[in-house]
Amino acid sequence: MKLAQYSWRPCLATALAVCTPAHAAGRDIVDGLMQFRSDIAYQSIQLMTMVAIAGALAIVAAVPLGICMSRPAQRRAAVIMQVLNVGQAIPKLALLALAMSVLGIGTVPAIFGLWVATLLPIAQNTYEGLRAVPRALIEAATGMGMTPLQILWRVELPNALYVIFAGIRTALAITVGTAPLAFLIGGGGLGELIFTGIDLNDFTMLLAGAIPIALLAILTDAVLGLVQRKLVSRGVTPCDGKN
Repeated sequence: MKLAQYSWRPCLATALAVCTPAHAAGRDIVDGLMQFRSDIAYQSIQLMTMVAIAGALAIVAAVPLGICMSRPAQRRAAVIMQVLNVGQAIPKLALLALAMSVLGIGTVPAIFGLWVATLLPIAQNTYEGLRAVPRALIEAATGMGMTPLQILWRVELPNALYVIFAGIRTALAITVGTAPLAFLIGGGGLGELIFTGIDLNDFTMLLAGAIPIALLAILTDAVLGLVQRKLVSRGVTPCDGKN
């Protein structure tokens, strides 16, 4: 009985020995991060501005590309997809370096590089989403006398919107993760804290850049998820175009 009463004490001592330093280290990190709060706020705005501009331009360019690929016979699909795959296959840092060599240093080449990196997921999902629209719906719309343009706007795009939004969410999450590299070509953003922290061997500064990026990626996906719920009809779900 006495053994049972005292057996928990070594476990408690071990837990305290492990948790106390971890708690102290956590407080030190939080205190260190607070030192960079003004930098985090300013650079987060810089980063999200680049992401928003690149993402908006990518949507404007990639959705029409996906529509073009999905048109009857799909003759352009293979060519356009290969071109987009080349842009996606180039390492992001090399892509930004190429943009810098043409457009110079600053925000413009950074946005261009992020734009190229964002195109493929949106175009591909637009293409696949339009292909997945049931043929029965298109035939019914044709039988009602709709023109091809009316069918696209009133039947195909609304039914493909769920898949298109999935591509947009994936693309912007990738863009948020890639945007810190823009600092290397003068684009600013949270990459300044990350790469300066690496150069100075300052782990707290590195975390001050890395943690907000992770949170911004999650926040971006959450906001787009809310927009998706508002815009996509409840009855629209991914479907097999063969049905």
